Amino acid sequence: MNAEDLGFKLRHVGVAVPKLGPTTDALEALFGYKVVSGPFDDPIQKVSVNFLAKSDNDVAEIELIAPLSEDSPITAMLAKGGGAAYHLCFETSDIEQAVAHAKNNGCIIVSPPVPAVAFNGRRIAWIYTRSRQLFELVEAAV
Repeated sequence: MNAEDLGFKLRHVGVAVPKLGPTTDALEALFGYKVVSGPFDDPIQKVSVNFLAKSDNDVAEIELIAPLSEDSPITAMLAKGGGAAYHLCFETSDIEQAVAHAKNNGCIIVSPPVPAVAFNGRRIAWIYTRSRQLFELVEAAV
């Protein structure tokens, strides 16, 4: 299976932040972004998230991700120097085949598909490329 068969579509840019509120407020005041979904607390991922957009016509949203607990993966990232964009999320029509496709292309599977609160239980997976980039995959809504 190739990339075209998997229906990849950019879904959001993930941004690590210490707390959702201040960055949400700043993005609204500076650029006119508003919360379109969330906040969600996801105990599996150990994060709290908000999704922001300017309009329904946005191609991709901004996902603000804050640690839900001290052992959250975001806590370590923030300790290295503050919040930053750190992943792109691609929606796919077949998450199992997308993970296999990523593995066949030399990616490390950081997390196999698991349900995500922010996506109403649709599964997400995390992959890491040889060029040291982190990508999230989310299965498309049926």
